[in-house]
Amino acid sequence: MDEPRRAPGVDVPLRVLDPGAAQPRYARAGDAGADLVARESVQLAPRGGRAVVPTGIALALPEGYAGLVVPRSGLAAEHGVTCLNAPGLVDSGYRGEIRVILANTDPDDPYEVRVGDRIAQLLVVPFAVAAFTIATELPASERGEGGFGHSGR
Repeated sequence: MDEPRRAPGVDVPLRVLDPGAAQPRYARAGDAGADLVARESVQLAPRGGRAVVPTGIALALPEGYAGLVVPRSGLAAEHGVTCLNAPGLVDSGYRGEIRVILANTDPDDPYEVRVGDRIAQLLVVPFAVAAFTIATELPASERGEGGFGHSGR
């Protein structure tokens, strides 16, 4: 039987800022997102309560890579808790603590984030740096200038 394919890895130096902080971890082999864990407890009020939740870690992403902080689907589906500014962007030059902006969209129930809860996921992705050039016209495309809602429901 063939071994499962694995994506190529990239070394990311990690600094633990709090002795109790959890390192990002992939729940299963082949997962794209590594779980980020809360370093502090917070209460998110219903109807849009939000908080910036520290993770207790800092990263040194290699040049040419970015970190995207995205919501956990289970928190969103079961509790209405999501990340604002999603995806959050961690640039390769940033060396500060990774913090996650959480919001509670539930209309009635508050949500308590506890120390050690998985609150978001981090995707480490390569990116290209664009060379923007001025053009008097843009090349035609099938979509053209069709914007929001252009493709229908």
